Amino acid sequence: MQTPYLKSVGPFKQMLNRVSIGIGEYFVTSQDVVIHTVLGSCVAVCLYDPEKKIGGMNHILMPSNPDINKYDASARYGINAMELLINAIMRLGGNRKKIVAKTFGGANLLMGVSQETAVGTRNVEFVVNFLRAEKIKILARDFGGHDSRKIFFHIGTGEVFLKRVPSMKSLVVAEQIKRNRIKEQLAKPGDITLFE
Repeated sequence: MQTPYLKSVGPFKQMLNRVSIGIGEYFVTSQDVVIHTVLGSCVAVCLYDPEKKIGGMNHILMPSNPDINKYDASARYGINAMELLINAIMRLGGNRKKIVAKTFGGANLLMGVSQETAVGTRNVEFVVNFLRAEKIKILARDFGGHDSRKIFFHIGTGEVFLKRVPSMKSLVVAEQIKRNRIKEQLAKPGDITLFE
């Protein structure tokens, strides 16, 4: 299931507060704000209690477990990011049994890395398995590919808007296709006009 694309500034023309999160960060609120981030191989999970309108987003860098000495220091790692997000929603009054998810990212941005072993694929697998194990329903997802994504999560409505940003790999492939077409056209014999 894919989410709608953000058109220009889309539904956020009205002045809503925006909160930007980066790698290893998360933000939870019950206020009517838009949380946004930019993803490559990272994954963002948007969790939301639709009855209480409490939600948040994290930005996961790696699926693996963190160094035990820095366990609470960062949401860069999957298990930290998910636990911190869920606990923060519950502290604001969210009902653990009502939480639903929308999740995005996991692009393969590096040439020469197979999709199966790419960190983006591993991030996606972690998030899907975690949410399944925790019995949190995924309402929308958009994973993989080669493009970066800008994600905008509107806490007031629970909607998530996604805008794709072509990666360098996509641009290189598009340029190569154009080059090949031009070479093919140049290789074809043209009409010859003889001037006497």
